[in-house]
Amino acid sequence: MSETRQYRYYDFAMAAFVAVLICSNLIGAAKVADLGGFEFGAGVLFFPISYVLGDVLTEVYGYARTRRVVWAGFAAILFMAFMSFVVVALPPASGWLGQGAYEQVFGQTPRIVFASITAFWLGEFANAFVMARMKIWTKGKYLWTRTIGSTVVGQGIDSMVFYPVAFLGIWPTDLVLLIMASNFALKVGWEAVLTPITYKVVGWLKRVEHEDYFDKDTDFTPFSIKR
Repeated sequence: MSETRQYRYYDFAMAAFVAVLICSNLIGAAKVADLGGFEFGAGVLFFPISYVLGDVLTEVYGYARTRRVVWAGFAAILFMAFMSFVVVALPPASGWLGQGAYEQVFGQTPRIVFASITAFWLGEFANAFVMARMKIWTKGKYLWTRTIGSTVVGQGIDSMVFYPVAFLGIWPTDLVLLIMASNFALKVGWEAVLTPITYKVVGWLKRVEHEDYFDKDTDFTPFSIKR
């Protein structure tokens, strides 16, 4: 793969991926929502979009460039967690009454941060790997099998790591298992619902970028940022 190859929309896809990732971790990670008796983690409303973007990136640009995006997201989560800690720890001005609310919203515990970054790292790399390998196996056909199949693996790993590591012993065990299972089902369902949009975005990007990368000779180690 050429190091000098330039793409028109790769950087925008990376920025969108990182933005969705930060929002899902900052806004929705710890809130349990209830819609008509169905309980789920609020972050599930938009976190699966990062997997859709990951699928699009892997399908069009290949595993190696997606790997760079995953590392960019990983760094963004770490920076977000560090800055949240710093801002919450700053002494509040006298007369400012928002410290308690600020701590409740932004004062994530090290345990949740660890669970989040570990689940993200494992899940996203599993998603990209399965997506890239299935593209070879299917000879570039049946995109829906790759998007859904990679999501089942990636989101499954993400859910099985994040919720037990973050909340087991804090939430009741049955609630942890319920939220873990419901979030997994919702994430995979989101992927299926968004499949027509994924097809359109992938088709458009392949046309405008003149790229449809197959990872035939790719080194799939996650510990690299080479393109």
